[in-house]
Amino acid sequence: MRIRTVAPVAAVAAVAALALAGCVDNSTPSSSSTSSAAADVKKDDALANQLPQRIKDSGKIVVGMDNTYPPNEFKDDNQQPVGWEVDLANAIAAKLGVKTSFAIAKFDNIIPSITGGKDDYGMSSFTDTTEREQQVDFVNYYSAGILWAAQKGKNIDPDNACGLKVAVQSTTYEDTDEVPAKSKKCTDAGKPAIQALRYDTQDDATNAVVLGKADALSADSPVTLYAISKANGKLEAAGKTFDEAPYGLPVKKGSELGPLLQKTVQALIDDGTYKKILDKWGVADGAVDKAEINAASKG
Repeated sequence: MRIRTVAPVAAVAAVAALALAGCVDNSTPSSSSTSSAAADVKKDDALANQLPQRIKDSGKIVVGMDNTYPPNEFKDDNQQPVGWEVDLANAIAAKLGVKTSFAIAKFDNIIPSITGGKDDYGMSSFTDTTEREQQVDFVNYYSAGILWAAQKGKNIDPDNACGLKVAVQSTTYEDTDEVPAKSKKCTDAGKPAIQALRYDTQDDATNAVVLGKADALSADSPVTLYAISKANGKLEAAGKTFDEAPYGLPVKKGSELGPLLQKTVQALIDDGTYKKILDKWGVADGAVDKAEINAASKG
């Protein structure tokens, strides 16, 4: 989970090429046209009228995103952001009658950009935690768990991984919390620690397992399942999904935009657009019926 994962591949070589592509960092905002998934979304005048005046005047809403986490958000062949969260962001904008401007940046720079007023909100697979809620509010829109993957036939057990090398994307929940906690249990029991191999992009973390540099990877469940589907039979799930937690859109603490985004996401859930987007990307297992604010602190 991002406490804070590729275009279609046909072979391991293609996975490697995508990993290289994933290293490109575009730090300037890029406007995206409305995605096909949002094309049929109609503006809701009542919601649009509640937008802050500066967003109405600009005609765009700035969304912080680290597009290195397929299938949630990644880059197409033209280096433009794509993925189910990109589609959802575009649907939110369409419902509000504005355009989306994606501010592509490193993941750990997004929340500071929101609190500093540069970005209006973030859409980048953020796990809502009580710690993060001290900095920003979260509009919750999805439930994801953690799922490990390994080379096919390796029989890796996430609960018995002492001494293994585990690839993670840097600054994700798997990097900062999950793998370190498992490693501590190992060392407390007198067993070898788990060695976390940290990568800037999920493509690189996946590629490390495909090439045998790591024994397994740990990532959000939709990310892992997508990585497996694109690895040409080289990867398989290791164990089952665990530790489910809510994804949230971070917005400035106490911002009027938070409740508005909550109502907008709920409208997309109610009119079927949300489910259509998730179905398109094969990630409907994490769908929610209700958009909430700061679900982590509500238990």
